Amino acid sequence: MPVSPNTQNTVILKEYGKNIQKLVDFIKTVPSKEKRTEYAYALVELMKQLNPNLKLESDQKLWDDLYIMSNFELDIDAPFPMPPKELLGKRPQVVGYPEGEVKFKHYGRNIEKLIENAIQIEDDEEQEAAIIFIGRLMRSFHSTWNRENFDDGIIIDDIKILSKGKLHIDLEKVKENGLFETSTRRDFKPPSVQENENNNLSARKGFSGNNKRRNNNPNPKKRRN
Repeated sequence: MPVSPNTQNTVILKEYGKNIQKLVDFIKTVPSKEKRTEYAYALVELMKQLNPNLKLESDQKLWDDLYIMSNFELDIDAPFPMPPKELLGKRPQVVGYPEGEVKFKHYGRNIEKLIENAIQIEDDEEQEAAIIFIGRLMRSFHSTWNRENFDDGIIIDDIKILSKGKLHIDLEKVKENGLFETSTRRDFKPPSVQENENNNLSARKGFSGNNKRRNNNPNPKKRRN
């Protein structure tokens, strides 16, 4: 793609460099819209190759940058429309802080939102699964904040407080099955699995007990004196 000698020297977006800017300026001078579009597609791919970090960006940002470097004067058939020129340099809107005080700061507001969503679940099994998921998160946050005097009962009490008594789960069930642990305890196994293992163990013992080594020689030689 040749570069016109009458290109501008101003680099609009410095992260792309002077050579990319010259190519953009050249594309603007191409008479054929079809050719301009073809060159623009090739240039966007070149922008990706020269800036590996841009591969994580959306294609729309690359095309927006192309329009910006052309001073919004590039007439092509692009996959995305030209962004409004007024947006360039416009200050982003101020993001306000969430209102209301967090009940337990070591859990954070997201836990409160999860509990609010869990309250809305009508199916009992799905709601219990949601409580277990929330309990695991709360356990990890709580253990980071305070590793001493920890008990699953604390998590259940906090869930009751945050849900205003609308979420319930049995403490003994949680402790016995390790439901709030990030990974199920190694010694806990469903009854069906434990029963199968016992059966397999009994079968192996019976097999080894009934299959003693035998002498395949029907006429063993007598030992000479």
